[in-house]
Order: sequence, then C-alpha cells, then structure tokens
Amino acid sequence: MPLVAATAVGLVALWPSGEPQRTGVIAVDTEYPVAVITTTEVTTCAGANEDRRPDGTIPSTVACTLVGATVQSGDQAGRVIQVWAPATVRPQDATPSTKIVLARYLESGQEEEVWAWQDFSRTVPLGLLAGAYSIVVIAVAGLRGLRSLLGLGFAFVVLGTFMLPALLQGRDPLAVGVVGSAAIMLVVLYLAHGLSHRTTTALLGTFAGLGVTAVLGVVAAGAARLNGITSEETYRLAMLTGQLDGYALRGLFLAGVVLAGLGVLNDVTITQASAVWELSAADPSATAGQLFSRGMRIGRDHIASTVYTIAFAYAGAALPVLLLVQVYRMPALQTFSSGQFAEEIARTAVGSIGLVLAIPLTTLIAVAVVRAAPQRPARHRARPTAHEGGLHH
Repeated sequence: MPLVAATAVGLVALWPSGEPQRTGVIAVDTEYPVAVITTTEVTTCAGANEDRRPDGTIPSTVACTLVGATVQSGDQAGRVIQVWAPATVRPQDATPSTKIVLARYLESGQEEEVWAWQDFSRTVPLGLLAGAYSIVVIAVAGLRGLRSLLGLGFAFVVLGTFMLPALLQGRDPLAVGVVGSAAIMLVVLYLAHGLSHRTTTALLGTFAGLGVTAVLGVVAAGAARLNGITSEETYRLAMLTGQLDGYALRGLFLAGVVLAGLGVLNDVTITQASAVWELSAADPSATAGQLFSRGMRIGRDHIASTVYTIAFAYAGAALPVLLLVQVYRMPALQTFSSGQFAEEIARTAVGSIGLVLAIPLTTLIAVAVVRAAPQRPARHRARPTAHEGGLHH
C-alpha cells in the first residue's frame, strides 16, 4: 500500500498539463492521408548527396521514380497526386495498387500547398501480424493470455498519455521513468497473475530490481559522462526541444534504462516467486534456509539464460552501428568507449545487474512471505489395509 500511494502521488505530481510543447520548428499543420499508387514512371534526375557512391563521388544523373497516387482518406479523397518516391524505394516496390502515406503540407501565407511521399502504408500487414500474435497467446494461455494482452495495452496507454507527454514538458526523466514503470507493473502483474501473495511478492521483487537499476544508471551515467546525445536522432531531439546542454537527454537515457528492464524483470520475479511457493508446497517442513538455497538453484539457471536476453536485444538494435564499425575499421577500444557504444554498454550492464540482483531479492522476499503465511496441514494418505499392503494372515 505505501508503494501504491507513492506511485499515485508521483503520477499526480508529474502528470503533464496544458498543451504539448511547440518549438516553432516542426510544422504542425500537416496531414498524412493514405493513397493508392495508380501509375509508376521511371525517369532520370540530377544526382544528390543521398546518391553518393562508396568512392565519394556523386553521379550526374540517377534513376528516379515518379508515382501517381489517388488519395483515399481525408477531405482530399479522390484527388490524384504526383510525388517523387525516395531514392531508397525501387520501382518494383512502388507498383500500382500499393498503398502509401502522403504528407500534405497545408497552404500558409508564405507558401503554397505541397504534397510529398511519407512512407508505405503498413496498417494491414502489421494489423494481421498483431492479430495472429493475439490469437496464438489466447489459444495457448487462455484467459491469462487475454489478461496479459489487456495489461500490455494498458502499458502503452501509460506510455502514450503520461510518460511521453511528461518528458516533452520537461518533467524529471528519471522520476517519470520510475513512476510510469511502477504504475504499469502495479496493473499488469495483478491483471495477468491475479491478486495473491505470490503476485505481490513478484511485484516487490520487481520494484527492488527497478530501484537497483535506477541507482546504478545514475552512477554509470555520471561516471561515464553520458549526456544522451550520441546519434543524429538524439541531437535533433535535443535541438528541437532546446536541451543541447545534454542534462535532459541524460535523464532520458536513464528513463529508457528503467523502462527497458521492465519485461525481463517481470519474467524473472514472477518465476522466482512461483518457484519458492511450489517448493514450499512440495516440502512444507523445509526451513527458510533450505527454501532459499533451493530457490536460488532455480534462479541461477534463470540467470544463465536471461543474461543474454538484454545483451542480444541491444546488439540486434545496434546492428547497423556494428556494421559501420567494420566499415570504418576504428580501433576496438576507441570504438567501444565512444558515446553511442558507451550508452549501449552502460544500458546493458546496468540492466543486467538489476536483473541478476532481482533474483536473490525476490527469493528472499518470497521465503519471508511464504514462511509468514499460515501453513496448510499436510494431507496424508490413509494407512493401507493389510490386503492393500500385501500382507496375508
């Protein structure tokens, strides 16, 4: 209850208010209607910087794709628009009947209306993939799987209505990350696993792991001089939000570390809590020390498999950067201590330490709770009769 109260106070104190921040740089009067390609024409146009070859030269002319598309949504539905496809889009990918998203920059006092290619429309394939995922989860896990999906939906609601707006309005990023993660776990764990001592134990273990992760993240970010501005995207974000000093982006890095550890922490804590309960049920006479040592034998196996989880997740996300390292052939020590790699290494190490320490912490809490709970009397099988025991008079 104190943790619930603290989370509620944090939500009230950090909840975003007023209009979203406007920088004056991003055009907000823009529409993104869906359109269907009707014609595709390959022509030539002057080479640009994005057409630069590996040897550094820019060709004088390159092949360009001009597409005609019929708008399908918005007040311009039915209108035929011609736009240039990006250089990365091949003509065979922009065939007739392909759905795309256009950007319509509305007319202003200084400029005329402009249409541009925004992206492919992926709503249908991604929707089918999400539907297939939901069907598989519900078919295998039943009602608990459905509750887990509802919890996942709640998590995205918290992310979209609280965490992101609060971060954009300048609230303390680490506080937003911790409070938002706590709110998500309070609902998701009980929704998926039910209201019980076992679930509460896993929740306490998750909070303990989040606390360790947050503290270690602050220490690592300060010691490694991580300012959060390590890529073109983070630099652009800092520039558009007026936070080039890097303090806010460092906090954003910390919030990301806390949020990234939620899923794996939830996995290991609920598993450890369940393991201790099952061990106690199998041997009600086991002492607290025996329960802890047996639970940690299970936990060590879990650690051995989950340590890779965070590292491989970050390595997969950073695969293009790893390829660039091979291209540039920079010294390995210098490369891995550079800003972008330092962030990934710190994020992986901090998240893994929090994950590993959450296992003994959860096991300790589970042993204390299961030993404090009233023990059910053991059910003994009735003594066999002489005939059942194989005895004969």
